[in-house]
Amino acid sequence: MDRLIYTSMTGAKHLLHRQDALAQNLANANTTGYRADLVALRAVPAQGREAGTRVFTVETTIGADFTPGPVQATGRALDVAVQGAGWIAVQAHDGTEAYTRAGNLQVGADGTLQLPNGLHVVGDGGPIVLPADARISIGADGTVSSKLAESPQSNPVGRIKLVNPDEATLVKGLDGLFRTRDGEPAATDESVRLAEGSLEGSNVNVVEAMIGMIAVARQFEMQMKLISSAEQNERKAASLVGL
Repeated sequence: MDRLIYTSMTGAKHLLHRQDALAQNLANANTTGYRADLVALRAVPAQGREAGTRVFTVETTIGADFTPGPVQATGRALDVAVQGAGWIAVQAHDGTEAYTRAGNLQVGADGTLQLPNGLHVVGDGGPIVLPADARISIGADGTVSSKLAESPQSNPVGRIKLVNPDEATLVKGLDGLFRTRDGEPAATDESVRLAEGSLEGSNVNVVEAMIGMIAVARQFEMQMKLISSAEQNERKAASLVGL
């Protein structure tokens, strides 16, 4: 009878984890460039001489949904959206190179080009430093140019590192950024293009996520009923053995 308890107990546990992933996706439905998490469950036999008939339910993290999100024009010079496949390289808080689709860039207090959370955008030679009181424009190839009020022409000050590694080699961190599995920086890809004055939204489908949460809640309730049934069967069996 404990075989049913094993399956139902682990199933209920990992359904809660799946509910967390769906809630995380819903919470980021309006986050720029967000990629939805994908989670699946699978059955794994328990190991051991006396556990051959017992099966655990375990969580399998498929990864992230790389489907592009909707692109919306903003008209803001520092807003960029990656056209098609590709990523913007940033320097994570731990100093490693990471990748994002979020293009809502801004100028930090130190004059560097960065994300709203303070992460520096990686350029050809490190962070891109912008001159004060200059008009900034970003080209399709990632070239960042500045134009002073008294200057008749724009001057390039750096180039955003754009990469396009194989999606199978990318893993999503707890900070929402993507990194290569081996930790090595991806090579610059000259074919990646940016659209200035636009932002890519989250690729979370709110309706599907809400339906998924309802389905998980019902599945969790079913697992709890199975645990209750197993307990009742155990009591009846113990009563019969006692007689």
